[in-house]
Amino acid sequence: MSFAAFAQAPNRRRTEAWLLGFVVMITVGGYVYTGLSMQGQLPSGLAGFAVAVSLLALVPHLAIRRWASRADPLILPLALLLTGLGLVLLHRLDLTYAAKPRLKIAQAGSGQLVWTVIGMAVCIAVLVVLRDHRWLQRYIYVTMAVALVLLMAPAFFGADQFGAKRWIMLGPLSVQPGEFVKIMIAVFFAGYLTVNRDTLTLTGRRFLGMRLPPGRQLGPIVTIWILSLLVLIFERDLGTSLIFFGLFVIMLYLATERTSWVVCGLLMAVVGAAVVGSMEPHVHGRVVAWLHPMDAFTPTGQKAGISEQLGQALFSFGSGGITGTGLGQGRPDLIGFAGNSDFILTTVGEELGLAGVMAVLLLYALLAQRGLRTALVARDPFGKLLATGLAGALLLQVFVVTGGVMGLIPLTGKALPFLAKGGSSMVANWLMVALLIRISDSAQRRREPTAA
Repeated sequence: MSFAAFAQAPNRRRTEAWLLGFVVMITVGGYVYTGLSMQGQLPSGLAGFAVAVSLLALVPHLAIRRWASRADPLILPLALLLTGLGLVLLHRLDLTYAAKPRLKIAQAGSGQLVWTVIGMAVCIAVLVVLRDHRWLQRYIYVTMAVALVLLMAPAFFGADQFGAKRWIMLGPLSVQPGEFVKIMIAVFFAGYLTVNRDTLTLTGRRFLGMRLPPGRQLGPIVTIWILSLLVLIFERDLGTSLIFFGLFVIMLYLATERTSWVVCGLLMAVVGAAVVGSMEPHVHGRVVAWLHPMDAFTPTGQKAGISEQLGQALFSFGSGGITGTGLGQGRPDLIGFAGNSDFILTTVGEELGLAGVMAVLLLYALLAQRGLRTALVARDPFGKLLATGLAGALLLQVFVVTGGVMGLIPLTGKALPFLAKGGSSMVANWLMVALLIRISDSAQRRREPTAA
């Protein structure tokens, strides 16, 4: 290895260390500000929280220095900053729920910190065990088989919570398989499209200026479409279905550069959504609540049982204005249990304003951009497609959640990555971070010159 290549790794890790230091300062500062704003004094668990956040920054940084020294220096700080903001927001919500026991909502901050530690441990374990991401390409069909089992399991063994079946109960714990399925699907699609790219690109007939996919290669997209409809019908999980099908169309287009695949995908999505939305009562109810969010505050809407959460969310964003009411000075309790789920973004909009919402969305965009940059510098097709798929899955989930909360699309109930309460979501997102770090490290090593 040349001297220039040897010196590049410490510079990357030094940049990462400085950024992690800023992340710790921002997270601990937000925790302190919340306590002073809501209780008029420093939080009682400040020392333990500061130590925990510092270790969450230090331990993975040292692991990356040891096992992925040439990885992108921004991926870990961005993911940790989003996680830290989520911990601060959950602590802020816990203070409100503790002061109003009539809401009967369990506190989530301490449990989320435990799941963050577990997610970090999974991330480090992946970096230690998986030395080359191309090893995953050998087991794409096994991965897809496991993904299908996990995807269908909630329909038969899952618990019906909040109108959807997306959880599997394991004693006192609940697991949301869909969070892990999106990563497995990205791995399978990357391997499948790497092998069949030429067939999907060069064959087919032209119609109205587009080259339509041949019947044999049209089979996978029809299969994915049917599976998405089955998830909608039996599990009533609109968010997972959208992410599942959207991810396949995105990766298919990037692999083949054929707009006909996108057209077919969009047509199938519209037809499937129209059919299921009119037949499945739960999905239909969410569509009605999306089209008429203020009807919940009228006598007619109350008799029909229309949820008021979306209306309250719109009021929350409106009352926040540009700069917000201030952390700890809002009323997220008006949304009830949804305050620490997908509606946690309304707390940001109300208390940090439009500026805070834009900052959070920019953090997600930067994290996805680092994933796409990793795809650009990767030399192997599998790494390119896998990094693109992981970044696309993150963007799709952020769009599905934020679009639903802001009234752009019907509500889906998915967790906002890194920010909202959810153990399965936290572990799966840190698994995604580990894969991006590994692909980034491998890509950078192949770009650097080696000594003769």
